[in-house]
Amino acid sequence: MNNFLSFLNIDFLINDDSFKNWRMILFISILALLMISSAHNAEDKIFKIAQLNENIKELKAEFVENRAYLMDLKMESKIYHKLNRINIKPANKPPIRILINDKR
Repeated sequence: MNNFLSFLNIDFLINDDSFKNWRMILFISILALLMISSAHNAEDKIFKIAQLNENIKELKAEFVENRAYLMDLKMESKIYHKLNRINIKPANKPPIRILINDKR
């Protein structure tokens, strides 16, 4: 009972030999602060990773959309219609192939 009352009166912090108790309390407090700080840093990194993953998904979707648009623009029929507007027609004859035999 005496030990319990001494604990309630916080005698372990004000006695002559309380220096080692203060050191232990300070050490535990610093460890607790480090743990809390580490948890907050880890949580921030998790949120940042989630945001970056969302950005990756958006950029991939934009890439696929732009690639499909480019494929549509490169179709021969689309090119033919665009060039037809400015009176450029396809050639009637195929191009001539020139072969050079270099024998030295």
